[in-house]
Amino acid sequence: MSSKPTKKRIMLKLSGEALMGDLQYGIDPVYIERIASEIAELIAADVEVAVVIGGGNIFRGAYLAEGGMDRVTGDHIGMLATVINALSLQDTLERKGVHCRVMSALKINEVCEDYIRRRAVRHLQKGRVVIFASGIGNPFFTTDTAASLRAVEIGADVMLKATKVDGIYDKDPNKFPDAVKIDYITYDEVINRKLAVMDTTAIVMCRDNNLPLKVFNMNTPGEMVRAVTGESVGSVVESGEI
Repeated sequence: MSSKPTKKRIMLKLSGEALMGDLQYGIDPVYIERIASEIAELIAADVEVAVVIGGGNIFRGAYLAEGGMDRVTGDHIGMLATVINALSLQDTLERKGVHCRVMSALKINEVCEDYIRRRAVRHLQKGRVVIFASGIGNPFFTTDTAASLRAVEIGADVMLKATKVDGIYDKDPNKFPDAVKIDYITYDEVINRKLAVMDTTAIVMCRDNNLPLKVFNMNTPGEMVRAVTGESVGSVVESGEI
């Protein structure tokens, strides 16, 4: 890492789809290896890294609910999918010599720790990556909301949201060639303009706790590290006037 990190403790929000790489389903070993390498680089620079991963590459409860499955059951299955992703990232990190703990909002003691805030903070202080699994342990809440809540609870300096585009746009750049990139925006503007950054509950959580959000492209190698070192990448969302 050529530049000094500007943030000491970060929350990294990864979608489950981020782990698929070029695959249609599951986890791409090459892609998760690169993600782990960038996290390892941050740890080596004394950045404290917490992670929340979605489960959409394996299962989405909301989709099955549309097909008739009980929503609560579907969401619990989706929470278990996040555990699979968390354990996969943990294994990849540990093979790189990075100490890592998976903490679950659901009790699955045979494979991961229960989430206890003070213990999570202590893990971070000791230089361990902490991966939060199972969302917040309740149905109807997204992993975006879980990331916002955990970020506030552990006192993160910033939340990094990994996406498939290089920031926030006024409309979907994959569908509209005239979409305009937004470099800086407030949380209130995101809500008022109904921009698809995160769900509204997560946005309000960040806004009310003055937690900055940086949205960046996970498909660009090194972008995560550059986002932490303060380089002008992606888009920034903050509370109040910018």
